[in-house]
Amino acid sequence: MFKQFLSKLPRKSSKPDSTSDPTPQRSGSGTSPAPVRSNSVKRMSSAVFPSSVVAGIEPLVPFKDVPNSEKLNLFVSKVSLCCVTFDFSDQTKNSVEKDVKRQTLLELLDFVASSSPGSLKFTEPAILAMCRMCAVNLFRVFPPSYREKNDGDDNEPVFDPAWPHLQIVYDLLLKFITSPCLDAKLAKKYLDHGFIVKLLELFDSEDPRERECLKTILHRVYGKFMVHRPFIRKSMSNIFYSFVFETEKRNGIAELLEVFGSIVSGFALPLKEEHKIFLWRVLVPLHKAKSVGGYFHQLSYCVTQFIDKEPKLGSVVIKGLLKFWPVTSSQKEVMFLGEVEEIVEAMSVLEFQKVMVPLFLRIACCVNSCHFQVSERALFLWNNDQIVNLIAHNRQAILPIMFAALEKNAENHWNQSVLNLTLNVRKMFCEMDEDLFMSCHARFQEEEAEQCSAEEKRKEVWARLEKAASMKPVTGKTAVLVTPLGIAC
Repeated sequence: MFKQFLSKLPRKSSKPDSTSDPTPQRSGSGTSPAPVRSNSVKRMSSAVFPSSVVAGIEPLVPFKDVPNSEKLNLFVSKVSLCCVTFDFSDQTKNSVEKDVKRQTLLELLDFVASSSPGSLKFTEPAILAMCRMCAVNLFRVFPPSYREKNDGDDNEPVFDPAWPHLQIVYDLLLKFITSPCLDAKLAKKYLDHGFIVKLLELFDSEDPRERECLKTILHRVYGKFMVHRPFIRKSMSNIFYSFVFETEKRNGIAELLEVFGSIVSGFALPLKEEHKIFLWRVLVPLHKAKSVGGYFHQLSYCVTQFIDKEPKLGSVVIKGLLKFWPVTSSQKEVMFLGEVEEIVEAMSVLEFQKVMVPLFLRIACCVNSCHFQVSERALFLWNNDQIVNLIAHNRQAILPIMFAALEKNAENHWNQSVLNLTLNVRKMFCEMDEDLFMSCHARFQEEEAEQCSAEEKRKEVWARLEKAASMKPVTGKTAVLVTPLGIAC
């Protein structure tokens, strides 16, 4: 078994057709080469260990003991050695081999981190070996989540028992991608679309530490490989589409949105049509998911980045928020009101006028909410000077919408904090335009009187109907409105 394992290590060949000349290895003194092994050795392109090989790992010679001309060959050998996978659910199994692999990974990490472009340039064989090693160790199918039937917001995170090992692989991949010794034009053949798709699939991991590492790596890949940027954006969009319109169950949405937020901040102006479509078809519908609380901060950041780039998109986003407004969830309503404040604050007067009527009809409903946090958050909008300025310029349209809601709160709301805020807002409107305020007050009193009169008429009509029905005898199958008096049920 030991010889079979070693036979899979790549060796440097002195001739193109030779398969028996091993890579020179030196002892601790660095003077005497290791003896030549008689086992046949495969070429580098196939030097990847099957995952079934789990025993007999032998540490290779340190990098410091070989000349610079041999370091890349040793790098490939060490990377290939790390293609062996282990079962980390049982920490006592293969403990020696696991420790050897861990030390080898740490040595590789140190080698990549300390390499400089003046002394080293990663070759195609080295890039290929590195990508294959990362694929063997990282790309895997996750077991079904035991939290599928839960919202997942209040559950404890699940930690992968293999994380101490996986973390080194992730750190190595990050250092490799960001290394100045890596040529992006050469590496793009191996860090290709298939590799990126597999990397994005790992965001579904239950372990938040793994998702954090993936977030950093994806950001670096996007920054270094410009040719892959459209594909990365498209693949991320597909994940969001699947989440919003199919499953609504997936990890990593917050991390992906955080990456996309940094991508949006780098968009050139004017924004391309594809970016605007992404805002309308992906980011806005993401607000309707039940688990929006888990990624709302990152989502709101992405949206505000778009509006900072192109303020006229604010009215588009407001319309989308009103379409997906969470009328049955007070917690989500509070979040939506916070995002509305950020968006309106950045809007121009012209864009604000496009959505102010439907927006303040919704805000009026929130002001009258029985949940004090919703009502309080809606009234806090008047603490924002920019929003108050927009309201003041459009008070002729907004005050008639808000007046009834404010009067009802002032008369009936149970929460003292909401009551005080309501009175403050009424006072602000009165100071803005006293004549308009008094006109709205008179109209409100007229409407209240009309409603009282209509209610009295309705009661009188029902009373007459009940009386007429009670006087009419019941015959056969004739339907009646009420049971006649004197007839037992």
